Amino acid sequence: MTLRIGLVQTTTGIDSAANARDLVAAIADLAGRGAQIVFTPEMSGLLDRDRTRLARSLRTEGDDSVLEAVREAAREHGVWVELGSLALLPEPGAALPVNRSLLIDAAGEIVARYDKIHLFDVDLPNGERYRESAGYAPGGSAAVAATPWGRLGLSVCYDVRFPVLYRALAAAGADILSIPAAFTVPTGQAHWHVLLRARAIETGCFVVAAAQSGTHADGRATYGHSLVVDPWGEVLLDMGGGAGTAMVDLDLGAVAVARGKVPALANARAFTGP
Repeated sequence: MTLRIGLVQTTTGIDSAANARDLVAAIADLAGRGAQIVFTPEMSGLLDRDRTRLARSLRTEGDDSVLEAVREAAREHGVWVELGSLALLPEPGAALPVNRSLLIDAAGEIVARYDKIHLFDVDLPNGERYRESAGYAPGGSAAVAATPWGRLGLSVCYDVRFPVLYRALAAAGADILSIPAAFTVPTGQAHWHVLLRARAIETGCFVVAAAQSGTHADGRATYGHSLVVDPWGEVLLDMGGGAGTAMVDLDLGAVAVARGKVPALANARAFTGP
């Protein structure tokens, strides 16, 4: 079976209405060119490191205008959308939002949700300090969703550094892994391609990683290079820098072929710790 997917690479800003218009236009473009599923980056609706300003825009799923616009676009164009992630309140009055990825079907219905589990907290030697956990609540459950073309495993950005998650997704039947991201330029240059190829090779899955790219309104810069990697680790698509859309066809039979050549999932054994 062949699946035609579309990727959206964005330079998301701090104006959620403008971001929604850009997403809707990209979904319409890709659906018109034959895409069956459209993948968008992490924080597709609003990318803002000013937490005070961000807090004023936070909504629950039922009230988020970007999610509503994307669901309507999926319904109008009859296309599935893997909405990389949005900052959403898990419930009214929640102290912290979640970084939530949502799978939307061609009727505009949400068929799967995943809240980013791994949050980036680090103290660097140069004195820089990052605390994603200060701004977001972590998720606690992995998610694999059925689609007409196979099973899709959901994750977000920093999750890519934790291979046990992807082995669990593959063991639960995933054929495709979604890894939307907003990677920094230094870490993207050093690790992006290597990590994504590794996740594909070790699971025998397709990896689809829609990414943020360029200099954003909040002052940050992201790496871009949205990638699609096949189950043998070959890069099928690299979107480079800048915003835009692209499409690629996936031969889903490649999953069984790769796993037949290197049956790492089947050969895995339980063991005790050192």
